[in-house]
Amino acid sequence: MKINNLPGYQSNSVVSRVIIKKGEGTVTFFAFDEGQGLSEHTAPFDALVYIIDGEADIIIDGSNNNLCSGEMIIMPANHPHELKAIKPFKMLLVMIKSKNR
Repeated sequence: MKINNLPGYQSNSVVSRVIIKKGEGTVTFFAFDEGQGLSEHTAPFDALVYIIDGEADIIIDGSNNNLCSGEMIIMPANHPHELKAIKPFKMLLVMIKSKNR
C-alpha cells in the first residue's frame, strides 16, 4: 500500500479510512481540508498522530502543539484533545489498546 494512493483532500471535509482494525488497536488515515478539525474529546487509550503532509494544531489539555509534515505527537489517554487544520493535512492515527485500562 502506498500512502499516496490513500484518499486525497476533499473541499470543506474530513476524509478517513480505517487501515487496520483489531481488538488490540486501530490505524486510521485522515485527510483534513484547511479549517477542518475534530472537536475536543477524550479517548480511553493513548494515541499517536503522525503528520504525513501539511500543518495542524493539536491541542492537548489546552496546550497548543503545531505539527508539520514528518512530525508526530502522543495524545495521552483520558486527556482532552482536539485537532485543527492550519493548512490541509494528512495524518495517521495509531491507537493501541491496553488491557490494563
